[in-house]
Amino acid sequence: MSQPLPAVDYLKLPEDGDPYLEGHKCQSCGATFLGERSVCSKCGARDQIDPVRLPNSGSLYSYCIVHRSFPGIEVPYISAIVDLDDGTAIKGNLINIEPDPDKIEFGMPVEVVFDDALGRKDRDGNSYMAYFFQPRSG
Repeated sequence: MSQPLPAVDYLKLPEDGDPYLEGHKCQSCGATFLGERSVCSKCGARDQIDPVRLPNSGSLYSYCIVHRSFPGIEVPYISAIVDLDDGTAIKGNLINIEPDPDKIEFGMPVEVVFDDALGRKDRDGNSYMAYFFQPRSG
């Protein structure tokens, strides 16, 4: 069986290691972003951006429980913004918790997990790997 494809370009799937998310950090001001760039959006520094491995833990900044979506997308699901431990803000889905506001707390500790991208496949039948957030245990 072949290795899954990353669902987004900043999800890295090394053959000899664990999956991780890659950010790009400005050496001038320290801001971290997703996606490659040559100019920092925060301070305007040019050509001072280096790739960096993002942490797999953070805290829930904001969320929305989605009840209506495109055909074929199961609802409800929780769309979330997480502040990773290094300060990078990233969007994804919060899983393994009830989509109930009484069960979800702003600031709750979460971890990044990597799993199959909800059964999605490309036209050649290759599966995709995606990242999700889940409440951190312990």
